Amino acid sequence: MSALLHYQLALLARSQRWLAPVILYAAFLAVGVQSGQPVLDSLAYAAAALLPVAAWLVRICASNEPPAARTCSAAAAGPARAHLAALLAAFLAAAALGVLAVLVVTVISDAGSTNGRLPVARAPAGAAGLIAMLVSASLGTALGALTTWPLLRSAGKAVPAMLLGALFLLVTTGSPAQSVLTDLTAGSREGVVPWPLGALAGAVAVAVAAVWTACALTSRRG
Repeated sequence: MSALLHYQLALLARSQRWLAPVILYAAFLAVGVQSGQPVLDSLAYAAAALLPVAAWLVRICASNEPPAARTCSAAAAGPARAHLAALLAAFLAAAALGVLAVLVVTVISDAGSTNGRLPVARAPAGAAGLIAMLVSASLGTALGALTTWPLLRSAGKAVPAMLLGALFLLVTTGSPAQSVLTDLTAGSREGVVPWPLGALAGAVAVAVAAVWTACALTSRRG
């Protein structure tokens, strides 16, 4: 699995298809995160924007290999393991992007509450931001796994489903993504750093189930 994962990461890096989602994410942050804004609010915005980007990276990694190369990978390691490596590569890329965003946002943002009257420690806020990024990366990976091959083959159906799914995850009550964003914004108003570990556990569970489903179908459909 380690060799497959390294192969998928190298394939992603060389393909340069990651440039589009990364540039779009950077543009979102440039527009929505300004120096001096409350740190927890800015981290919530950055985490929300990462979810569809993570799903996009999954679509890229799932279709990066030419058919002949994918056939060789599946023959050598099995279709499920080959597909799992692609999904893990996308998750790691999204998580790395989220970590970088947390570092930048935490440094440039104001270490205070929404009204500016209460202090908010940068280090705990950054840790909460990392949890939020992991939630978004996990749910984005789950969404991408369910809206690409082998479940959805047509881009005309998959892309709208991915975008609607991202919106659904961000605004629906009970979603781990909506929960962690609510925690961060509420913590910003109250000047208290939240620890949304429950949301992280829920997101990881959803991601595991989605990835398992996608890999199982890969084995069946070839």
